[in-house]
Amino acid sequence: MLKLFRVIALLEGSSYILLILAMPVKYLLYDETYVKLLGMPHGILFICYIILSIFGKFKYNWSMKKFSLIAIASLIPFGTFYVDIKYLR
Repeated sequence: MLKLFRVIALLEGSSYILLILAMPVKYLLYDETYVKLLGMPHGILFICYIILSIFGKFKYNWSMKKFSLIAIASLIPFGTFYVDIKYLR
């Protein structure tokens, strides 16, 4: 399960960064294409990340502090990459 969680964390972090980069295109160039393409996959990956972090908390007996840091990292750009390096390897 840890390997799957690492893959989801990488994909979720990448989709988040791409979505952040797509936002100026939406508002400056009035082109919603990229946001529409990236929005739904990012949302699904975010939900998978949170669910897998909850499963990981119980399976690997993570402390509440560690679990909170892992979950909150999904809200910060590049946070999931940090989690992968610090906690999932």
